[in-house]
Amino acid sequence: MKLVIGDKNASSWSMRPWVLLKHFGIAFDEVLIPLYAPESKANLRKVSPTGKVPCLITDSGDTIWESIAIMETIAEMHPEHAMWPRDAIARAHARSVSAEMHAGFSDLRKNMPLEIFKRAPGEGATPEALADIARIEAIWAECLSKSNGPFLFGDFTIADAMFAPVVMRFNTYAPALSAQSQAYAKRITELPAVAAWIDDARKEIGR
Repeated sequence: MKLVIGDKNASSWSMRPWVLLKHFGIAFDEVLIPLYAPESKANLRKVSPTGKVPCLITDSGDTIWESIAIMETIAEMHPEHAMWPRDAIARAHARSVSAEMHAGFSDLRKNMPLEIFKRAPGEGATPEALADIARIEAIWAECLSKSNGPFLFGDFTIADAMFAPVVMRFNTYAPALSAQSQAYAKRITELPAVAAWIDDARKEIGR
């Protein structure tokens, strides 16, 4: 199957399913379409019905778009991996926080856009963005308290993949975080699949 993604330094939605696939060792072909070239829109329309990334093209040629739908599909294709928690209550909780991440936090996205190799402590810290960060920290604290970590639901799941680009934003803009949030962000950053994404982003921008 093929995963169509955008620039690794800046495409937060692409990062989520890519990291999930890499973490669980699932083979796929990567198709990277630069997002800021004159021909980008035309090239994206050839592979994605929305003209956006990511999208997954299955072995049978079917196309799935939207990060959360892609990851749900991957989880169904590979039930041998616990991409969602096995426990039903924990699984519902993981789906809830993942859906909240998918649909919400627009002020954080707007004021602290993903740019992995930018360093701008304090930039974008509007009251609205800080309110989003406070909610994210509350989600993390509740999940880690219930699971005892090291990830939100114990082992790495789709929920962690959903929040991985948020960690990248926190690395860039350095908002004040609790010690617990800082430790979780460090674990995500050091996860081999995330480190591989960061390394590719470094090569992409010639660092």
